[in-house]
Amino acid sequence: MENQQGCKILASKKIEKRRSKREKRVRGKIFGTQERPRLSVFRSSMHIYAQAIADDLGETLAEASTVSKQLKGKLSALKKKEAAAEVGKLVAERLLSKDIREVVFDRGMFLYHGRVKVLAEAARGAGLKF
Repeated sequence: MENQQGCKILASKKIEKRRSKREKRVRGKIFGTQERPRLSVFRSSMHIYAQAIADDLGETLAEASTVSKQLKGKLSALKKKEAAAEVGKLVAERLLSKDIREVVFDRGMFLYHGRVKVLAEAARGAGLKF
């Protein structure tokens, strides 16, 4: 029993190490400005979060998530990918209202598929360019 726990811990540490390495590789290449902020995405098992960050100012310009008040009641009947699309549309609307049309997409440690891809395509469909 003890050996199995040790193997699980080692496996999770390897996964965490790979994720942090991937995140550093992705984030090392991109930088957000006030005119073209970094659209950062975080995906948990239940929710998805997106925020536009101006790294030169150190500010978050816009944010949206599946737990935000504007979307919370609307998303209860939707699947995870459909909810991610709604988050992408909402963050795009909030950026467009601030006259920001271009962003740099930051997928972080997550691969560009599934909910992350759906969020990005919905933001593009709502008018953002990246």
